[in-house]
Amino acid sequence: MIIFETNMGEICIEVDAKKAPKTAKNFIDYVESGFYEGTIFHRVIKNFMIQGGGFTQGMSEKSGAPEIENEAKNGLKNTKYTVAMARTTMPHSASSQFFINTSDNSYLDYPGQDGWGYCVFGKVVEGQDIVDKINGVSTANHGMHGDVPENAVIINKTTVKKATKKKTVAKKTTTKKVAKKTTTKKPTVKKTAKK
Repeated sequence: MIIFETNMGEICIEVDAKKAPKTAKNFIDYVESGFYEGTIFHRVIKNFMIQGGGFTQGMSEKSGAPEIENEAKNGLKNTKYTVAMARTTMPHSASSQFFINTSDNSYLDYPGQDGWGYCVFGKVVEGQDIVDKINGVSTANHGMHGDVPENAVIINKTTVKKATKKKTVAKKTTTKKVAKKTTTKKPTVKKTAKK
């Protein structure tokens, strides 16, 4: 699980490494390197999505790792609270930027409007209320960027919490065989004295 501690609260994301292996690894690599710390949710379009992972306060863009393959054919859908990769008009241009869907956006699913769609690779499993708060912030233009929150929504800290497998401990039950000793009493015969 990925934990994003923002100045508005905590968002926990579960990635699907089976259906989107390259994208999930890319995202986890960014988290583990600390790349997202100090970045902002720089684009918020109410009831559509909140986007982050590429800009710091003041809209200074961070350069990320090389672009990755678009895995949008994985069957995962752009439904509310799912996490997908942001990209340009080029299908394989995703790098560090991601977005959280704040409504069902099926038109972003593969094949989308451009034959590719946007790759979903995870979902928000805790902190949906924080996503809703961010979804409702006031936005404005900032230079050539639109839909920028007026008050910065900052990702302060990111962590990867490894899943712990619970060990199943089989309880050893011992049954003792207890043999009941049964004793049969012989009937007591009263002797009567003969006169």
